[in-house]
Amino acid sequence: MSDFILQMKNITKTFPGVRALDNVNFDVKRGEIHCLVGENGAGKSTLMKVLSGVYGYGTYDGDIVYNGEVQHFKGIADSEEKGIGIIYQELALIPELSVYENIFFGHEIMNGKVIDWNETIRRSGEVLKKVRLDIDPSAKVKNFGVGTQQLIEIAKALSKNVKLLILDEPTASLNEDDSQNLLEIIRELKEQGVTCIMISHKLKEVTAIADTITVLRDGATICSMDVTAGKIDENEIIRNMVGREITNIYPERENKNIGDVIFEIKDWTAYDPRKGREILHHVNINVRKGEIVGLQGLMGAGRTELALSIFGNTPGYRITEGEICLEGKSLQIKNPRQSISDGIAYVSEDRKGNGLILIQDIKYNNTIANLQELVQGVVINENEEIKVANYYKDSINIKAPSIEQKVGNLSGGNQQKVQLAKWMFVHPKILILDEPTRGIDVGAKYEIYSLMNRLVEEGMSIIMISSELSEVLGMSDRLYVMSEGTITGELTREEATEEKVMALAIKSE
Repeated sequence: MSDFILQMKNITKTFPGVRALDNVNFDVKRGEIHCLVGENGAGKSTLMKVLSGVYGYGTYDGDIVYNGEVQHFKGIADSEEKGIGIIYQELALIPELSVYENIFFGHEIMNGKVIDWNETIRRSGEVLKKVRLDIDPSAKVKNFGVGTQQLIEIAKALSKNVKLLILDEPTASLNEDDSQNLLEIIRELKEQGVTCIMISHKLKEVTAIADTITVLRDGATICSMDVTAGKIDENEIIRNMVGREITNIYPERENKNIGDVIFEIKDWTAYDPRKGREILHHVNINVRKGEIVGLQGLMGAGRTELALSIFGNTPGYRITEGEICLEGKSLQIKNPRQSISDGIAYVSEDRKGNGLILIQDIKYNNTIANLQELVQGVVINENEEIKVANYYKDSINIKAPSIEQKVGNLSGGNQQKVQLAKWMFVHPKILILDEPTRGIDVGAKYEIYSLMNRLVEEGMSIIMISSELSEVLGMSDRLYVMSEGTITGELTREEATEEKVMALAIKSE
């Protein structure tokens, strides 16, 4: 049998007006971890959807050779039958069902005409052990964190006797510990004979785990690199991904004119009756005009809860104490509309779920948060709306055929730019960025970092939440660290190191 479990030959996939894949060749050796990298829109996910049957036979040109045989997958069921499993960045679990029901959902273990629940629970326990999960299979999935849910997804794939496992951005939503645990499990799966294809933008993870790295750019195969033959430099991967040199991933700010304190949060405290405890305790932070302030902490530290409460969005919990001041004036923020009016904007960490309306176009999404600026009489001035949308498309380099393009059809990096444009159009004084580069490639990250620098040079102030410690250290003028709902430390750019930040992140009150 061939050393290659998979060979995709001259794969070409076209959508109306766009050639997403252009004669792509992609070979995967049996029993290896093969990382697929490239900028957003390079064609990585499209290639995997062709492989898994989401884009079935007849909708693309070229051949899929799996285990030495040409395959004609008409749907996901066909590829799963051959032992190919795919796990997407957006998890496909049903929160209200138990772990064992999720693992065998769609391929239930039958005893005659009824489901054999005892065997289902027993075999669920077996596959959970393979992913190092010691949990009750009867518990509902909603009771577990994202890291555990990701492993349940892998267990679900293993329950189908998967031989080739595709993971699309598996660590994008995970903290550092959960990410490392997942990478270790992928290595263990390799030892058990499972071949893995992993799509990732986190190049440190890619160079740490990959046996082979394949780079796609603009829908074409650029190169494949054999990591087992020698260490691959991240800069070499970046050069192949973006077609140019990026010497410093965190661009230097040209004019660092930081002014006086413009924004303050004093003794900010929030109580969550569902948890029966305070989730924010006497938080005190301040931000100066033209400053980027980082907000760091482990998952569950309260960063997003703090950001949402500042924005007037407190689902299920209430502010019991504290004050917000902007430009010396005390604000009484009760909802996001009032927050926007006062000059505060919040860019959600979940652009697809909460930040954008994916079935609408760029123009609609760009202007929806500030339509009152476009109203003439009782109607929207559509010519002005078009001008605004085109201005932001050009200004922040949103790559799309036109402002009429549906946002759901854009790459992750361009979706994030649309979300940023939406909040730039409300002209905020304080812009809160929650995980601004999650799930986007190094080239798009650089563009967003450059945009952040431009905004603060123009006088805006930014609060940036990020789980990537290097990102916070690279972009912040000053940073606060949170743990268990309270601020445990404040560091200047010069003082901040990874060791100091992590020490504060695990510090208890």
